[in-house]
Amino acid sequence: MAKVKAALFYNYPSELEGEVFGQGRHDRIAALTDLYPNVVHAGNFDEHAGRLSDIEVIFATWGIPVFTPEQFAKMPKLKAVFYAAGNVKAFAQGLLDRDIILVSAWAVNAIPPSELCLSQILLSLRGYFRTVRQYKEMKSFDAKKFWRPGVMDETVGLIGLGFIGARVRELLRPFPLKVIAHDPFLTPERAKALDVESASLADVFKRAHVVSNHIPDLPETRGVLDAKLFKTLREGATFINTGRGAQVVEADMIAMLKARPDVTALLDVTAPEPPEANSDLWRLPNVVISPHIGGTVGHEVVRLADCVIEEFQAWAAGKPLRYQVTKDVFKTMG
Repeated sequence: MAKVKAALFYNYPSELEGEVFGQGRHDRIAALTDLYPNVVHAGNFDEHAGRLSDIEVIFATWGIPVFTPEQFAKMPKLKAVFYAAGNVKAFAQGLLDRDIILVSAWAVNAIPPSELCLSQILLSLRGYFRTVRQYKEMKSFDAKKFWRPGVMDETVGLIGLGFIGARVRELLRPFPLKVIAHDPFLTPERAKALDVESASLADVFKRAHVVSNHIPDLPETRGVLDAKLFKTLREGATFINTGRGAQVVEADMIAMLKARPDVTALLDVTAPEPPEANSDLWRLPNVVISPHIGGTVGHEVVRLADCVIEEFQAWAAGKPLRYQVTKDVFKTMG
């Protein structure tokens, strides 16, 4: 039986982020398919377009082009795209409109940000961030003379229980914590399975010592985290954002952080990203900004390739796909 004709599409700094199709993954794809010998991207598409007419499957990662109608016309046999990364917002619509199957390694890409959140939650419960900044200022053990709850019987609040939020909850299971969560799609059955208490957004902010945002970036979720919520945070609370910056009314958050030096904000995402050069976020001592480092990097990236290779094998065998981005799924993705 003839092998499926496939091509690789991507363009990103692999020397910095890690080679997604490295460590034998390229060779594995080549063994499973009739693989086009060159990596294609927006910059060289026209050079290769005349030899892509038989391509049925694309394996891609960061830097896949947003295909134009003219480019789609050059690949009339394209049936499926297996995207070895997470967010597909930038390029998915054209594929879905043409009923081309799209698979994303979103679940695997959720592993690193959930691990980042776990570390930040545990450090926050020990009062680490507040203590460090006060120790630097006071140069005395008086820096630790405030309530630090630890992990025993404390409350953590998760906003959004998609792949990342749900994985954070799973990582928290070994710790004697109470987890409350706000997600409009959370059913009683799923809440029981995850062992979380379903709560309103207002209750999450009022009750949790650590609040972690995982809301998808959708038009209806932008600006939902505002002053009325931030003002209710508990003494010494931590707000973590590894989701998207657009959900936060930044001016409201900044005003609260200025007025509440006891509160800590750990921001891996902002809006805009990075913040403007004159933003108070750069100067506030109770804010830690990281440059969107929550995603998959380095040695981890081959897990993304493994995921889509397994999905390709399922597709080729006519088996159900676990991580297909359907039109309905796409509407809820951030």
